[in-house]
Amino acid sequence: MRTVSIPATHLLYLHGFRSSPQSMKARLVAERVAQRHPSVQWWCPQLPPSPREAMDMVMRGIANWPRSTMAVIGSSLGGFYATYVAGMTCCPAVLLNPAVDPARDLARHIGDQTAWHDPQQRFYFRPEFIQELRTLEVGPVTRPERVFAIVAKGDEVLDWREMSARYPGSRIRLLDGGDHALSDFETTHLDDVMAFLDPA
Repeated sequence: MRTVSIPATHLLYLHGFRSSPQSMKARLVAERVAQRHPSVQWWCPQLPPSPREAMDMVMRGIANWPRSTMAVIGSSLGGFYATYVAGMTCCPAVLLNPAVDPARDLARHIGDQTAWHDPQQRFYFRPEFIQELRTLEVGPVTRPERVFAIVAKGDEVLDWREMSARYPGSRIRLLDGGDHALSDFETTHLDDVMAFLDPA
């Protein structure tokens, strides 16, 4: 299947639930952009717990980005958010073990939570956030050729069958093993992610 790459001039990275811009994958992409593609505008915001507030902030932040040369990468819950962004902008998206039905999956996480990368940071995941997630569901991807999803069968958090079935017609890299964090991201996947986005 032919993929459609663009020379990305603006790159957005969206982290997962309880995660942050300090995640391993976010830092690796940030370092790659800084070292090899310094002309690319990079943004990896700390997302608030509220899905509505998170996407309002993101859409305001990219409001003036060129739709023809922007791209988004999203991991886990960030993959769900990236699917929304791609649906709103038609930009290319790379999805790393993307959450498919976070409204269902995160319902059991209502209550006090700690941040992965700083356990001293706490937040409350509110019941109304579940409906906010449902509001962000965009349905089938309208430009499947502009999506590259990396899905690990060994993901201990999300179901690989749901993830791979969510993006028919897209480029899917299905890993026989792996884990939710894609621990081999730097050595096995980073080059292909950047090649798909073809940054300037």
